[in-house]
Amino acid sequence: MPIFFEPWLLYKQPIVRQLAFTIASPNILQNIPDELDLRHTFELHQPDFWSTQYLRYQPRLKQLDENPQALIDFISRLKSTRLGLRFEHLMWFWLCDAEYHDYELLGHSIQIIDGRNTLGELDFLLFNKNTQSIEHWEVALKFYLAEANFSLEHWYGLNRSDTLQRKLHHFSHKQFQFEQAKGYSIQQRFVVLKGQLYTPHLKTNETTPFWLNSTRRLGTWGYTLFDKDYYRLQRQEWICHDLALSSDEAKWWTNGLYRHIDQERYYMFRQAPTLCTNVKYM
Repeated sequence: MPIFFEPWLLYKQPIVRQLAFTIASPNILQNIPDELDLRHTFELHQPDFWSTQYLRYQPRLKQLDENPQALIDFISRLKSTRLGLRFEHLMWFWLCDAEYHDYELLGHSIQIIDGRNTLGELDFLLFNKNTQSIEHWEVALKFYLAEANFSLEHWYGLNRSDTLQRKLHHFSHKQFQFEQAKGYSIQQRFVVLKGQLYTPHLKTNETTPFWLNSTRRLGTWGYTLFDKDYYRLQRQEWICHDLALSSDEAKWWTNGLYRHIDQERYYMFRQAPTLCTNVKYM
């Protein structure tokens, strides 16, 4: 069994566990797929970048785990329940803690406007003090399920119009089209793409693609119901599950994410496209 770097599991406060995941977890991709049609190039931070950021932020996370009120107050300004926006705000909180990293935050959610038209929006504009360069970061929290095979076009979100291929295409063709923002010339572009990928349950004969990040835990998904040892995670726990079990062992299953009671095993249950009357437990 591989050993994963998952320090977010060390904290007791749910919101701090989510913040630690936001910083420490590696991107779900380690390379840009060859088949992607690139118009505007971008880069991915490698896992050691994020582990370094986490180690530098450890003292602050320890403080917040003892008293998370500053983090709670910051996140409470977000009125939306969308996990992607929550993830973005957690990243924003970290970037505002300037003494723990080498970035100066120049702007967040920067709209690029031409007359009456909004051409796009930048998630984060940063000055890297080490490289003395201006960086544009786009951040996203995504959960994709592999279907048919593990090629890029067959990874689907829970909304089937959201695919991994479409998201990467949007980064390259739309979100990274800008040469400057707020009077700064952009010199580097980074995608921060975190979350979890899920492979089909019981399918083991498929070779995973080279661009998939092997340092990040994979989940599984399927239509199978388990008769014991799994509980349903609350929506915010998709970022990181709470220290204590948030629900009882699952007896009645609905679409959603489930975790093994004793192990770091995650299963995305989906109702079969054609429901039958004799669904059996495994």
